[in-house]
Amino acid sequence: MEMKKLMVLTAAFSMAVSITACGSNNNGNNGGNAAASNAPTDNATATNAATNSGNAAATGEIAPEDGASLLVWESKEERPFAEEIAKQFTAKYNVPVKIEEIAPPDQVGKLTQDGPSGLAADVVLIPHDNLGKAVSASLLLPNDIFTEQTKADNTEASIIGSSFDGELYGYPRAAETYALYYNKSLVKEAPKSFDDVIAFSKTFTDKAKSKYGIMWEVGNMYFGYPFIATTGGYLFGKDGTDKDDIGLNNEGAIEGLKTFVKLKEALPVKSGDITADIKRSLFSSGDVAMDMTGPWELAAYKEALGDKLGVAPIPTIDGKTAISFSGIKIFGVNAYSKYPNAAKLYAHFASSKDAQLLLNKLIGSIPTNNEALKDAQITGDPYISAFAEQAKNSQPMPSIPEMGNVWSPVNAALPEIWDNNADPKAAMDKAVQQIKDLNNGSTSK
Repeated sequence: MEMKKLMVLTAAFSMAVSITACGSNNNGNNGGNAAASNAPTDNATATNAATNSGNAAATGEIAPEDGASLLVWESKEERPFAEEIAKQFTAKYNVPVKIEEIAPPDQVGKLTQDGPSGLAADVVLIPHDNLGKAVSASLLLPNDIFTEQTKADNTEASIIGSSFDGELYGYPRAAETYALYYNKSLVKEAPKSFDDVIAFSKTFTDKAKSKYGIMWEVGNMYFGYPFIATTGGYLFGKDGTDKDDIGLNNEGAIEGLKTFVKLKEALPVKSGDITADIKRSLFSSGDVAMDMTGPWELAAYKEALGDKLGVAPIPTIDGKTAISFSGIKIFGVNAYSKYPNAAKLYAHFASSKDAQLLLNKLIGSIPTNNEALKDAQITGDPYISAFAEQAKNSQPMPSIPEMGNVWSPVNAALPEIWDNNADPKAAMDKAVQQIKDLNNGSTSK
């Protein structure tokens, strides 16, 4: 291990401006920057030491440590962005950056293993609903230096998603939610309400021909959340932080689920017969007129439908603007990083307005930065702007560890309602009780 650290430090001093690509199949031996004691970095001490090093003027607030180098974990899909933003960061701060591909959902688990041993990245990219697990394990440093600027620059939803237990940890860089895709050759204009969807479907749906007015994964709570939240249902109280306050079966939730039930007329299909692949095929061929799904389908749908493709926010429910679930991709700084100030600078730099616009240009992501959302690059894109509009009316998935106890019970309740005509109130009461039992037991993870 000591030899490995020596090699990393030697490389950091000898590389003036470089970005080294590194594959992920290296058995975790990735040259991470461990703190010398293999204990979490003392945040205040590290910041003061670097700020007083004579280089603080570089940013006015914080300067990278002398001889700093960084390892950053990124997704394979977003690597083109990572390489370009790392190049810009190195040019500005003279801090070499190495990129390693790790799927964001896997990063907290890998950080748990590799952080204390000094092999983890200095900067990680995680889905915000993994934040609670990471913070509870003391794996991340707070976003303290750039707290006020981060809060001012980004949407409220992204700040909620980047915070845990009242403290900001993440540096939000992209939002992800779902919207309504529609085939313009079949649907002349996007429906304003789900009543409009049902009215159209009466003229289009033909089960014998496998033609449906709308399709979505009806058994998946992620996509079903608008039918719970729009009319007043919720998860885990204020900002999704109270495990004992569950509103999935309250009066508002049951009211919204009435619209969910009515949509069986538009989509007379068992929940288990709807998969992402089936839905994609039917929408691409024109046999499904509308699809409620996320931006990950955009490239394929643009290729299949060309200028016939439309994207719009989710239709209203009972006259109310639909509330979707959203995920926020956030940067986090490894608590075991040897170069915490350089890492914080990178996380801030790579999540700025310009960085988010670059990410959108290269990858097609939805910004969280308020100014980026108003930029012509976003507002002038009819597809991305629709997702951005829906993201404004979204709720970040709760990031507390108990969120893991929600999926199975609710993903069982929704099919019961859809497939077996179960009473929504009884089905959701059962799901909520199961969630409470899990929360109060030993199965939360």
